[in-house]
Amino acid sequence: MEELDVLIIGAGPIGLACGIEARKAGLHYLIIDKGALVNSLYNYPVFMTFFSTSQKLEIGGVPFVSISPKPNRNEAVEYYRRVAEKFELNIHLFEQVLGVNKIEEEKFEVTTSKRTYKAKNVIISTGFYDVPLLLNVPGEDLPKVTHYYKDPHLYAFQHVVVIGANNSGIDAALETYRKGAKVTLVIRGNELGPNVKYWVRPDIENRIKEGEIKALFNSEVLLIENDTVTIRTPEGVITLQNDFVLAMTGYKPDFDMLKKLGVEMTNHLSNIPVYHPETMETNQPGLYLAGVVCGGMDTHKWFIENSRVHAEQIFKHIATKI
Repeated sequence: MEELDVLIIGAGPIGLACGIEARKAGLHYLIIDKGALVNSLYNYPVFMTFFSTSQKLEIGGVPFVSISPKPNRNEAVEYYRRVAEKFELNIHLFEQVLGVNKIEEEKFEVTTSKRTYKAKNVIISTGFYDVPLLLNVPGEDLPKVTHYYKDPHLYAFQHVVVIGANNSGIDAALETYRKGAKVTLVIRGNELGPNVKYWVRPDIENRIKEGEIKALFNSEVLLIENDTVTIRTPEGVITLQNDFVLAMTGYKPDFDMLKKLGVEMTNHLSNIPVYHPETMETNQPGLYLAGVVCGGMDTHKWFIENSRVHAEQIFKHIATKI
């Protein structure tokens, strides 16, 4: 059984940043991920543009050169791959964590789909994109329903219902509309989300105003069937012809893993894990959190640009124990 100084769960940008710090410290480490390198970014919409500038997405001191002030998804995926190559990071991809158990005061046993490891320290940097928030309505399991939107071409000339008021939903509505889809946007509240990108908001507002995208506010989907969607609106229940449903309802961290490890949470609603703000260590010695997972259900609190420092904080603390 391989024994490690540090096992990092999650090969996203923050997990890679942790790997860089581990390598610099000369520690025996491993990064594992159940999917591809920067799997969440890989699954972002193909034409997505980041909020942040390229400089704020940099890790390991490697310049991120973009042709635009704000880079896109394709540039980011390539950048992080090159960073992983530059530092020759020890990464196992497509290897899923099945269980993490504490076997001693500061030693963990991590079982994956391929093998078992022992580690003195474990860093969880799994983000939040792998577990979608479900609608919990009949028909949500139909093949025409997805919680992940990637490329608008698939929806050309189709009747598409997009559920969601924030960036993922608004981007999907605009992009599919521009590929010829007949789009209905379903929003539970009475307005667009407050975090919609400032350069996108005028576009969606004008499309709604012109009637090019139909928006149903204060509405919710009740039933999804093969050729229709039933929606409750302020004017009553309506049924629309439908080919695809894009449920952009948000995502959440993998709380089950944290709870099984005994990580304390602030409350049952927000599920914000308890950790030391300077060391990022949880109430379980040797178990650290990094990145978006630290925010619990508040997935708008931590981003790459403000959580990349977590890697330095963690390894500064680990150094005091060596």
